[in-house]
Amino acid sequence: MDNILEVKNLSKKYLEFELKNVNFNLPKGMIMGFIGENGAGKTTTIKAILDIIKDYSGEIKILNFDNKKETTKIQENVGVVLDDMFFPEILTPNDINTIMKDTYKNWDSNLYFKYIKDFSLPLKKQIKTLSKGMRKKLEIVTALSHHPKLLILDEPTSGLDPIARNEVISIFQDFIQNGECSIFFSSHITTDLEHIADYITFINNGEIVLSKTCDELLNEYGIVKCTEKEFDTLDKKDYVKYIKTKCEYDVLIENKKAFNTKYKIKTIDNITLEDLMLIMVKGVK
Repeated sequence: MDNILEVKNLSKKYLEFELKNVNFNLPKGMIMGFIGENGAGKTTTIKAILDIIKDYSGEIKILNFDNKKETTKIQENVGVVLDDMFFPEILTPNDINTIMKDTYKNWDSNLYFKYIKDFSLPLKKQIKTLSKGMRKKLEIVTALSHHPKLLILDEPTSGLDPIARNEVISIFQDFIQNGECSIFFSSHITTDLEHIADYITFINNGEIVLSKTCDELLNEYGIVKCTEKEFDTLDKKDYVKYIKTKCEYDVLIENKKAFNTKYKIKTIDNITLEDLMLIMVKGVK
């Protein structure tokens, strides 16, 4: 399977934080959810992929182009939504179309205005007068309207109401249907990722903790609810991490079927991405 994004041994050191040998691949036609708590390294990774920050080591390829050497080719093929609006607030959606059609070779004004209409965005109002949700929709519309091959999204559904989020997610799903386009999607709204992500990559304290298919995580991983006595019978190699509560132990396991066969513990709950993040970050081995 061809990869649209490859990140190899990405490292970046700050005074109080370090990104350490980050590795993952995003195949064509797939959506990767990028998760982790605040300060874990998600935004730093995205900025390195986009070559916004400097002095990082490692290799990053987008559509097999080196992200440092072939920036023009990459910019034509990548749509970006960052957490902060990047347009001057005095601009209107009409102004943005005028600017972008002279910026991107493949800018599609018809598609842009179709999305504007679909999202009920005002054409002549300045960005500074728009709500947070409307600004986010405008960013998404702009990212999509030059027919990119890769979308890089940092919190794209933040600030959207549930109806708008469903509309946006539907557009993202349509975007990858041709099998040639992909989405790298960082979000704290893990339920969105559970609905659309093919892969989940989890970063914690600057390091990739895991990168697996979403189906594998949600179907094979689980949380064992057990007493202290039951916990004491567990072999450390049979679980990932655990959290001790007042009444029981919550134990993260990688293979529900194998665990149940070995231990016969009845209470094994399905996992959510939120559960996974909590135990991986706060749990102990």
